[in-house]
Amino acid sequence: MMKLSWVWIVIAIAFLQLVTGFLDFNEPELSLIEAYDYGVSKLNYNPLMVGLTLITSAGAKGAGTLPYISLPGWNIAWLSLASWILIGRKQLAHSVGGSVDPLRSGLWMHADFRPIMLWQGGGWCNNVRTCVYRKKTRRGSSTYMEKQIPFTGILSDKAEQNPDFFNWNRVKLRYCDGASFTGDTENKAAKLQFRGQRIWLAAMEDLMSKGMRNAKQALLSGCSAGGLASILHCDEFRNLFPRTSKVKCLSDAGLFLDAVDVSGGRTLRSLYNGVVGLQCFFPQNLISNIRTPLFILNAAYDSWQIQSSIAPPSADPHGYWHECRLNHAKCSASQMRFLQGFRIEMLNAIKGFSQSRENGLFINSCFAHCQTERQDTWFAANSPEIRNKAIAIAVGDWYFDRAGVKIIDYPYPCDKSCHNLVFK
Repeated sequence: MMKLSWVWIVIAIAFLQLVTGFLDFNEPELSLIEAYDYGVSKLNYNPLMVGLTLITSAGAKGAGTLPYISLPGWNIAWLSLASWILIGRKQLAHSVGGSVDPLRSGLWMHADFRPIMLWQGGGWCNNVRTCVYRKKTRRGSSTYMEKQIPFTGILSDKAEQNPDFFNWNRVKLRYCDGASFTGDTENKAAKLQFRGQRIWLAAMEDLMSKGMRNAKQALLSGCSAGGLASILHCDEFRNLFPRTSKVKCLSDAGLFLDAVDVSGGRTLRSLYNGVVGLQCFFPQNLISNIRTPLFILNAAYDSWQIQSSIAPPSADPHGYWHECRLNHAKCSASQMRFLQGFRIEMLNAIKGFSQSRENGLFINSCFAHCQTERQDTWFAANSPEIRNKAIAIAVGDWYFDRAGVKIIDYPYPCDKSCHNLVFK
């Protein structure tokens, strides 16, 4: 039903070249950023905890360790399922009661399908050594994944926390291939399988066979490496549905730039190992060619890119940027000018993309990374805003065509609503 075109094969190969030598410096920073996930600690509420659902059909497709998705209502009490199955929930509750598996029971076939497919982020692995290490972690194998994760922000089931999408069919595809769900190769000597593309196909085929193909509205989203995946797979996702369906994509913190680092080099570009013609992997070179409506949400001073691309230790051997990269308040005037240049480069990269009336933008001048799944940044009393519009409202206005949304913040330090990340 879905075949990988040669274009995506080139991108997948490019990606595997890109990640070589990468994780050596980004793993600690990624762990620090992930410690801020969900923004739950600042808010007084208990999020919906969702367990893992095994995609058993993936084994026949050679997807490696069987992948998992997380979705409310899978083998949990009907109370949670009621927010998942919208049509006929009283009749279903009466007839099935207790715990139920909506996919295997076929109940999705009768649901008002409005899926949000969210790619989980988690960086990338690089060479054989680091990929071997990764496969023994939750980012490399479903065997080591957390048994439950909170559904917050755009995945929340509460209207007051997620006004436009709280009652949608929310699915999170767990990340374990280390290549933004594009890999389809293996290293037999190291017993490594890169099966992200097969995992993606297996998950989509499984959900489509249960009724998702009848959805009238759908949204593909993702954060960080998942945000990049939502760009790479956007048109492919759209093609799964009828032409009459409203299908759009949202990339959160997925706009990784081919930017100059503090040493004058290009850390990300150098990881291509001199392979000519593979720069098409960078999102800035892809977004203008995406045919499906796409919304780009990004912090102008992306914390991950500052730590891992702009001022990584490899580009700053004497540590002049060490304090600045952990805390923007400790940046010197010259360092801040450099970061302002990065912001300008980001704005230049999206100029062509922003010309489309169907696309959306929300570029806030924050030191942040991933803002859709954190409740405090997605939609809360003091969540970030640009011109009095919160991220959740901006995305909803764009998706439902209530208003055109192309909002770019004034440069730092003008925005006082940011939830800036500070590391120790």
